[in-house]
Amino acid sequence: MKFAALAAALAVSALCLPAATTVKKGDYGKMPDGTPVAIYTLTNGALEARIITYGGILVSMKTPDRKGVAGDIVLGHDDLAGYMGDKGTYFGALIGRYANRIAHGAFTLNGAAYKLAKNNGENALHGGLAGFNSRVWAAREVPGGVELSYTSKDGEEGYPGTLKAVVTYLLTTNSLQLHYTATTDKATVVNLTNHSYWNLRGDGDILNNLLTINSDRYTPVDAGLIPTGELKSVAGTPFDFRKPTAVGARIAQNDPQLQLGHGYDHNWILNKSGKGPELAARVDDPASGRFLEVYTDQPGIQFYTGNFLDGTVKGKGGKPALLHAALCLETQHYPDSPNKPSFPTTELKPGAKYDTTTEFRFGTR
Repeated sequence: MKFAALAAALAVSALCLPAATTVKKGDYGKMPDGTPVAIYTLTNGALEARIITYGGILVSMKTPDRKGVAGDIVLGHDDLAGYMGDKGTYFGALIGRYANRIAHGAFTLNGAAYKLAKNNGENALHGGLAGFNSRVWAAREVPGGVELSYTSKDGEEGYPGTLKAVVTYLLTTNSLQLHYTATTDKATVVNLTNHSYWNLRGDGDILNNLLTINSDRYTPVDAGLIPTGELKSVAGTPFDFRKPTAVGARIAQNDPQLQLGHGYDHNWILNKSGKGPELAARVDDPASGRFLEVYTDQPGIQFYTGNFLDGTVKGKGGKPALLHAALCLETQHYPDSPNKPSFPTTELKPGAKYDTTTEFRFGTR
């Protein structure tokens, strides 16, 4: 079945009304300076999502398997200290100001040159040394969820403009929706996403998961995992997920791009038919019967297979996070767009509004 037909067969409205979701606020600890961190638990009887105000992190997402047994399907830590001490995985976090990589930690906008912190070799990654993942967001309960807000001051991590970002998590009958908005007082670049690591079985690796991505092209990278600028067809390559394919089926092939990424760590250019959220990707786990569908209005999706998880980071219950323990599907603009005029622009101007929605939809078969 072609992806478009699959989308039509599976989709209901991409903007589901919130279910009878209850929202409960609790304490999750304090920052070293005494700033309190809260946790919000969203439940609707079938699903449960837990979000903390530190990094806007999705610390837990519980969904039922085919037998109706609920299980947590995202990687993370047991407490605030775990998240604060983990500087490399970005488990479940909101990423900004710019998700993914910017080459050489620099870009030029409207004739002005900007230098960013280099925290990924020679490149800037996920907003810098202290990106949105390590900030405490203000929060308020809204019907069906929680609204998080953070104001990034002009010059923070080298980015221009005072950026006011708002991200709302909503739990619906069968999904977790994320609505992102931002405004600025000076021209800037912005690219926000959520960096959850999904393991639909709850443990083990994700190599047997069946993945489908609604994309005919991807952006090849150089040795620094920066896009070369080429938009390459997935046809005849290990990057062709237009039909359901096991994640591990081709991950070890002798392909230069897989070698550079140590697996999959690339941006796919999504096939789009309109401006609203559309089915971008689907993951099926044969063991648990769970599936995850990703809907978004963004132009790209970064598929990452946990290639740098080597057991040194301890996750929930002190269990080491091992190679390919989870996968990420990060809806966003393309990496290094500020330095690639041919890519869709990530510029945000004063008076304009960054406004985007991604939905993670859950089910079993």
